[in-house]
Amino acid sequence: MRIFSFSPFGYEGSLVSVEVDLRRGIPAVDIVGLADGAVKESRERMRSAITNSGFEFPAERVLISLSPADLKKEGAGFDLAVAVAVLGAKENSRETNEDDSMWTAESPEDTGDSVLVMGELELNGNIRPVRAVHAAVCTACAGGIRKCIVPEANAEEAREVSGMRVFGAQTLSEAFCALNDSKAFTQKERSGSSNALAGIPEGSVNIEGVLFAPVSPELDFKEVRGQTKLIRALQIAAAGGHNILAYGPPGCGKTLCMQRFPSIIPLLTPDEAQSVTRIYSIAGLLPHNSPSVRTAPFRQPHQTATIEGMCGGGPKCTPGEISLAHNGGLFFGRSGRVQDFGSADAQSSA
Repeated sequence: MRIFSFSPFGYEGSLVSVEVDLRRGIPAVDIVGLADGAVKESRERMRSAITNSGFEFPAERVLISLSPADLKKEGAGFDLAVAVAVLGAKENSRETNEDDSMWTAESPEDTGDSVLVMGELELNGNIRPVRAVHAAVCTACAGGIRKCIVPEANAEEAREVSGMRVFGAQTLSEAFCALNDSKAFTQKERSGSSNALAGIPEGSVNIEGVLFAPVSPELDFKEVRGQTKLIRALQIAAAGGHNILAYGPPGCGKTLCMQRFPSIIPLLTPDEAQSVTRIYSIAGLLPHNSPSVRTAPFRQPHQTATIEGMCGGGPKCTPGEISLAHNGGLFFGRSGRVQDFGSADAQSSA
């Protein structure tokens, strides 16, 4: 059995192989593979979770390797994968009666008996939800892995990926027992109609075969007086996916109309929703009550946003506002009065 976890980075991220070696020596736990502070602290969380779950922690020296070694590992999502790998190595060592044992597949390319494991451990053995589960499952499925163990709170999010068999675990003992029970892994039943209707918000309106999300009263165009040309331009932009530039004197209703633009954007198709859900999963912005994003995103960054905030990046290389507005709308507003309306530069920046 080969255990994989996931390290989110940018939009893609990377699968991480978790290997455990039990060897002679003073009992200790060593983690190698460019792990950050949160991953190294998993040694103590894992030890307490294993003991409080009724298992016996190995008395040998434990070496945990996270590969590829040159990829930085961040976050607490490796806790469950490391704990399961340690328990598997101890069980394998007990069955073979060998002092040195590595619980991993013989060939790194063999993913037939591999499983993706993600989750943060509490000291009592319970499992907390983590971010980037949808992105991790997509990457694992593309790599040939067809089974995953994730926190129960992230199970529906993982089942949105077609072809993946998922087990939602609440405790460490449940996750470890599921490794030897293929019937514990289930996948979402799909058909043509159910897949097209998955994740549609309640109260959506079907207008001539096009679905629109329900409109809240504060975002209704009924409050707009006049501006018929601007409203028509917004309708054309929403229908064709075009850019639009609105300029005029302050208070004429530019921002008022722009903020109501999401109400005329159709719901995302299942294919569009997959890419948007992946971005929001990596960013940690996926709603808890919705495993997928079907409403087109609309982002309105503040005018003081940094380059990293707009384009993405930073220490953890998270998506920026441009990526978060994928398949939706991105609104740039400008405050202040333009003094010189006679110059071309002033008109283009208004």
